[in-house]
Amino acid sequence: MNSIKIVQPLGILDGIRGNQFRREVSDVVAAGADIVLIDLQKVNFIDSSGLGALVSAMKTVRSAGGKLFVCSVNNQVKMLFELTKMDRVFEVFADQDEFNQRVLANK
Repeated sequence: MNSIKIVQPLGILDGIRGNQFRREVSDVVAAGADIVLIDLQKVNFIDSSGLGALVSAMKTVRSAGGKLFVCSVNNQVKMLFELTKMDRVFEVFADQDEFNQRVLANK
């Protein structure tokens, strides 16, 4: 049985919040999560530091043998992902329901 954890950052994902976010992801991985869903529903803006934090989180999860997914991105985040080609790196779902249907249904 896979252990799934959902991380939901709030507001602006920048340098300071990015560090908190990285720690939170490290903590859930250390606690044994092998699937991490980053729900960005309550994030209204991500800057380059926040994007770096997302990439770092993905590396943390992957190095522990897990998988990281992202859901509920707004238009600014979607555009940032497309401009930086991160939409090819992260598997993005519309929301938690789509994640549950597409990922959990296959388990």
